[in-house]
This record gives sequence, C-alpha cells and structure tokens, in this order.
Amino acid sequence: MIKAVIFDMDGLMIDSERVTYQGYVKECGKLGYVMEEDFYKEVLGHTVPEVYEKFLGRYGNDFPMDDVVKNVHQYMDDLFVEEGVPVKRGLRKLLRYLKAHGYKTVVATSSGRERVDRILSMAGLEEYFDDSICGDEVTIGKPNPEVFLKACEKAGTAPEEALVLEDSEAGISAAFAAGIPVVCVPDMKYPEKEFVKKAGWIVESLHVVLEMFEKDQFKNS
Repeated sequence: MIKAVIFDMDGLMIDSERVTYQGYVKECGKLGYVMEEDFYKEVLGHTVPEVYEKFLGRYGNDFPMDDVVKNVHQYMDDLFVEEGVPVKRGLRKLLRYLKAHGYKTVVATSSGRERVDRILSMAGLEEYFDDSICGDEVTIGKPNPEVFLKACEKAGTAPEEALVLEDSEAGISAAFAAGIPVVCVPDMKYPEKEFVKKAGWIVESLHVVLEMFEKDQFKNS
C-alpha cells in the first residue's frame, strides 16, 4: 500500500525543460556553439557533475561551463520572476489530494538545494511537501537509486510503500533500481523501450495520476 509519493522536480512538476533548453541555445550561440535538442535530452535528469562532464565532452575542456550554467539559471530566474514559475497542469490538484488523504510527499531531484528551495518558494509549492532531497546531497545521482532511497528514509517508509513520479529515463532507472514503483509522465522526451519496461505506468499528465489515485489503482502496486 502506497504511503509516500516522491516527486521529481524539473520536467515533472515544473515546466522548465523547454525554458532551460532555450537558455542553453542562447548562451551557447553567444560563444559560437550549436546546442542541439537531442544532446540536451541526453543530459536531462543527471546530476550537475555529470552534466558538466557531458558538456565538456561535447564542446571541449575550454568550454566555460560555469559561466554558461550561471547565465542559463539567470535567464530562467528572470523569466520566472517576470512570468511566474510554469507549473505542470494537474500538479496542485494532485498535491492537495495527497495531503488531504494523508500521503507523505517528498521532492527528490538532481538539482541543487539552493535552486530547489528557490523554485519551490517562487512556485508556492513548499507547503505541499514534507521534505526534499537534492542532487548535491547524494553521493551518486540518477540513475543510481540513492536519491530515492534517501527520500524513502525521510518519509519514514519502505521502498515498496512509496511511489515515484518521474519524467526522465534516468529517473525511471533510479526508481526501478530502488525497488519503488514509478509512474512516468514524459516531458520533452518519451522513454526508450528499455525504460518503458522499467516503468509501472506511462501517462500523459498529472491529471491522470490523480485519477489513478482516486480509483485506487495504486492500492495493490
């Protein structure tokens, strides 16, 4: 029986992946580099060190990764301040339902603590979560299961009593390795076949996840 629901952040709760991609296109273009969407999809869901490794492998060791990341985050922050944080449809209704029915809720993300706290605050989502675990608080990021296992510890539940909501292939693999059922809500990239097999369910939106809870479809997962 599910007692805790673990949420990824970017691409699952926050409609940030497209904005982030646009930021990288802009910043890379300033430096004379081309940022392809396929390459961007390759880095989704990975920790900061892993993202750095992939970028330097693609563009060379002289690529000013620190400056680019800083500028992309500033681009996102400016946009979020001007237009508000783009929250995925169905999220607030789902969170209200989970709180009303006594589920523990934890954010488990590859993003760093400072950014996570800022985004959740700007989006007005802090009140819905019991706890969070961030990419700079684990030894190995997704697809390693550490972040989800630590989320279970914070929720005080066993892995088989939790449910992960994810959008990325790395997140699906991490949940699968942790022994936690996972619902995938794809964002920019639909998972490849090997990851589809690891996901318990693949649905089109968080509205569907809410409907599944209302119909007790996770009761015997």
